[in-house]
Order: sequence, then structure tokens, then C-alpha cells
Amino acid sequence: MKNLVLFRKNLRIWDNPALFNACEDGTILPVYLHDDNSLNRPLGAASKYWLHHALKSLDNDLNNTMVFESGNLLKSLKNLVEKFTINNVYIDKSYTPDEIDLDIKIESMLFDMGVETKSFNCSLLWEPKNILKSDESPYKVFTPFYKRGCLNSSVPLKPIGKPNEIKFIEHNLSGNLESLHLLDKYNWFSKFDKHWEISEEGANQRFYNFLNSKINRYKIDRDFPYKDSNSKLSPYLRFGMISVNKMWHELLTIPKNSGVLHYMSELGWREFSYYLLFHFPFISTKNFQKKFNDFNWINNEDQINSWKHGLTGFPIIDAAMKELWETGFMHNRMRMVVASFLVKNLLVDWKIGEAWFWDCLVDADPASNIAGWQWAAGTGADAAPYFRIFNPILQGEKFDPDGLYTTHYIPELKNLPTKHLQKPWEYNWGLEYISPIVDYKFSRQRALLAYQEIK
Repeated sequence: MKNLVLFRKNLRIWDNPALFNACEDGTILPVYLHDDNSLNRPLGAASKYWLHHALKSLDNDLNNTMVFESGNLLKSLKNLVEKFTINNVYIDKSYTPDEIDLDIKIESMLFDMGVETKSFNCSLLWEPKNILKSDESPYKVFTPFYKRGCLNSSVPLKPIGKPNEIKFIEHNLSGNLESLHLLDKYNWFSKFDKHWEISEEGANQRFYNFLNSKINRYKIDRDFPYKDSNSKLSPYLRFGMISVNKMWHELLTIPKNSGVLHYMSELGWREFSYYLLFHFPFISTKNFQKKFNDFNWINNEDQINSWKHGLTGFPIIDAAMKELWETGFMHNRMRMVVASFLVKNLLVDWKIGEAWFWDCLVDADPASNIAGWQWAAGTGADAAPYFRIFNPILQGEKFDPDGLYTTHYIPELKNLPTKHLQKPWEYNWGLEYISPIVDYKFSRQRALLAYQEIK
């Protein structure tokens, strides 16, 4: 059999069911087709940077045999199937609305050509359609979804390892990775290079380092950004450079403590994000809680730009936004804090913040990004209540008590006494820092009043 493997968001060799089964069944043509118009939402700039390097690593692992093409995905796929008289096309199954629609088009086109589409779950621990309440309706709250739905369901499939042998279909196609033009002409992303080893080997090394040195204290240390205690595996998971099934089964083999169990529940939250988007596809652009459709957002452009560039006058907010800009990543607690500040203290629609993260994060995930922002904004399923508003001053003092994180990204504050670090406007120290763009107490009260109007 001659099989085409269409790589999309699972860019790995080990435990890739689509690749594994294609190799068992014959020779393969590994293909990546880039089409910004095939989905409703093109990738952000930081994601394209990551994708470029992930594809470069994958191509190297596949003996530089990959076919790269850009343009109309359906047309390119049809041409390749015809050119190489392909018998089967192997793909990873999709779970987001626009990707599901695209899969239907792919399967229909191939069916008309007499070619079979074989799709495999390469991304999730559990199939969203299989996790339902006793009345056959989908869950809307995380804890019962995870504990009753997932943990009481079948155990996720064990990883299948890598193909025993890979036989490639020979080709002389000229398209290469650079032809996809994933990297901007302006080399703004070079600053990311020192922070990431973007390869399947790098993903596995990061995972095992986390298991060996950080996971036991994970629940205790995870909220402190200066401790670097998080796994930072999210971009690798986003692009499928490591198997979540492999991670899960490795976690099952080690002694369970609060750190291990909490990390497993966060993999469960990732599942919940895809689950919500699968069952409630409208949340990609609309509020899950419809009462927020009438919320009176202010959306002040000057304040939005100050937030984007870390110029709010609140040091912990500014440090987090500068971390994002410098590394393409942001610590999870800081994501919650800056989201709360934007939505609640500045009264900016969560979709604006979500779009900025989509463009700037190397781990910008179509499900987790939406679910995270709707959670922080109070508009989502099982969300933080809208009236729970993070105080950026107290958050900085509690989770960066010595200012190590804050001063790393805002070095001009390093000589400020720690007790004044998160509120520099109270200290006359001869070096002016940006004045706060909003009075915290006033903005908090304003948010609460706005919430009462829709309540």
C-alpha cells in the first residue's frame, strides 16, 4: 500500500498512531500542507515560529523526506494523491469546530477519488463524545467532568512507541520548509531561541527532567513564577511533539502525591478545554454565559496598548507582559493575573486579550486559550466568578515576595525596597516609573457595579 501521512498538529515520531499505522500498512509519503485559509483562524506569529522549528526537527527525524507545500490544502492534497497513486491518507483526528469541518471536506474529496481516509486520536486522552453525564448531556463543570467522567472511564490507550520500520515513497518534489514562509522577514523571534529546544528529543528531555526534579513539589511551587517550577511542556503538547498518552502512563507509574495528582488534573483541564469546544463550538467567539453578551465593555485603546506592552504602572502586570514578549511564554498564575486586570480592572472584552495571546504565545492552543480567557473573565463554563478580582499589588507581593521575577523583567526597579516594589508610586526614589493607568480601588468598584447591572 502507498500511504500519505498528513501531519498537522502531531509533529512527532513516538506514539503517533497515524504514522505508526501507516508504516505498518506500507510505504509512506510524509506531508505538511500549510493553508492559512483552510481554517477560520490563521496561526499567530509566535506559533508560526514554533511550527517552523517543529517541522524542521520532524523532517530531520524522517530523513528529510517530508513534502512541504503552501496554498489550497484540498487542491494540494488531491494533486499529491493523484501524482503518487496513494491508496490511503492517514490523519490525526480533529476536535475543534473548524478543523472538524475541514476533516469532513478532506474525507469527502478522498472518498470521491476512491481513497480511504484513516483518522486516529493522536491528541487527547479521552474522546469528548464518550464522556457524558448520566442523562447523556455534556459536563459543564470541570471537577465532575474529570473525576466522574474521565477517571471513571476507560484508561487512556497505552502509547504504541515508534514504527518498527519506515519505508518512504521516493520523490523529487522541490518544495521545502522555507517555501511555507512561516518566519517573518524581520527576525524579531531570535530572542526565543535561547529559551527553547524545539524538537521531539527536547520535549522528552524536558518532561523527564520535570518528573525527576520538580513534580513532587509542583503543587506547592507552581504559583511562584521566579521558581521555574512548571513543566513548560505546553508548546510541545500544542504541536504534538510529545504524546499526552505517554505522559499520562508515565505519571501512572510513579508514587502519587499532591504534586503528581495536581499535574495530572491539569492535563485533565486541557482535556476539558477541548471537550467544551467540541460540545459548545460557539465559545470560540462568544461568551459561554450569555448574560455577558450585554456587558458594557469600555475597550479603551490606549489602556489596551499599555497592557500589551507592559506599561500599566503595576510592576507584576508589566513583568508578566514583558515575559510574554521576550520568551513567547507566560507563567500560568501570571496569565490569570494579567487577564483579570485587563477584563475586570480595565473593562476590556476578553476576546481582545485572547487575540493578543494567540499572536504572542508559542503555546497558543485553540482550546486552552479560549477556555483560559473565558475562565479568567468569568464568562466561561465553571469560570472564576466575575466578582473575584485579582489585586495585582497583593498578587505580586504574595507570589514574588523578593521581587526576583519582577526585577528580572523590569531591571530598573531592582534598587527599590522590596516592600515598595509592587507599588512604586508610594516611594520617592529618584527614578520615575510609569504611573498606574488606572486606580485599582476605583477600577475594582467599577467592575463590581458593571457586574451588578447584568446580574
